[in-house]
This record gives sequence, structure tokens and C-alpha cells, in this order.
Amino acid sequence: MEKLLEILEQDNRITPEQISVMLDKDVEEVKRAILELEEQQIILRYKTLINWEKTNKEFVTALIELKITPQRGEGFDKVAERIYNFPQVKSLYLMSGGFDLTVIVEGRTMKEVALFVAEKLAPMDSVVSTATHFVLKKYKDEGIIFEEKEKDDRQVITL
Repeated sequence: MEKLLEILEQDNRITPEQISVMLDKDVEEVKRAILELEEQQIILRYKTLINWEKTNKEFVTALIELKITPQRGEGFDKVAERIYNFPQVKSLYLMSGGFDLTVIVEGRTMKEVALFVAEKLAPMDSVVSTATHFVLKKYKDEGIIFEEKEKDDRQVITL
């Protein structure tokens, strides 16, 4: 099952027929396994990674560090639930170290993200502090390098 998941994680367009050959399994067995993984919510969604910098779409991404006071009897989960329900929040992680939660947010402008932090996150009772970092350029995401340099195969000729 792990191998099946690894294959799908690398390329979700791969067909059950191709996977069956790779795993030396029956096609119907692969289809059943995929369906079962979807029903168990192990496979949550199929996603395409896009290099938005090569398009006309304008937006900013920010990583926000939050220090929070966990709620009694609920821990971090209740606070996290309130935060991940905002549509601007793309990812949310519980962290170890100097802060508690990392929130990945997208907005049309830096001002829009700043207002989201100031009006939605910072005023929450359990939020002690925030630190916002704007992403300036993506070099690698989801294991994919966005712009690999072309390798120069020319050889130096000396006379």
C-alpha cells in the first residue's frame, strides 16, 4: 500500500493499469485499493502543482508564526480549527520550537494578508503573538524544483 501511495504522490495522473504493471498486481486489485484509500481518507485529494509565476495571476503567500495559549481541555486543536476554517488559510501546522502554529496564507496583496492577520488572527483570545513572513520567490515546492538551470554541456577548447 505504501508503494501505491508513493507512486500516486509522485504523479497522480498515472493510471491504475500503469500502477498494476509497476507493482506486479492485478488492475482490479489496484483500482479497489485506490478506492479503499479514498474512502478511508488516506488519499484526500489529487492535486496539480502549478508554477504561478509563469502566469498572470497576482497573489502573495505568507508564512505566519503564531504563539498561542492552548485552550483548557482542548489543547491546540480548538484554536487550530478556528484558524483553518478561514478561506485564506492554505495550510496549518502544529510546530515544536519557538512558536506553536505555522499558518500559510494566500491573498491578493501584502496589505490584504496584513489585514487578515491584524483583523482575524491577532485578536483571537488565545493568540499571544504573530510574526508574518512573505514568500518572495519559490525555488522548490512539493519536491519539485521550479526553474532548473540548463546544464551547459559545451566543452572548453584551448589552443
